[in-house]
Amino acid sequence: MKWQEVRELFPNQFVLLSVLDYHEENGKKIIDEVAPILSISSENANKEFFKVKPGNIVYHTSNERCIVHIRKDPLLRARRI
Repeated sequence: MKWQEVRELFPNQFVLLSVLDYHEENGKKIIDEVAPILSISSENANKEFFKVKPGNIVYHTSNERCIVHIRKDPLLRARRI
């Protein structure tokens, strides 16, 4: 299912999605095809976000495009001076 179809089915909601197809562009995953698993309430979105399984994401349908930023080294932290 395309992201625009998910947005129409679940307007202004958090949704748990299975990512079926994506392409990479400038350090970002542009999600092309998804399978919606379930709608998530705003109160539970943060909890679901942190317990999501590989290949799935929690995303809000207010976003026009489904984009995931790729972190090169997730354990590296920048130090502010």
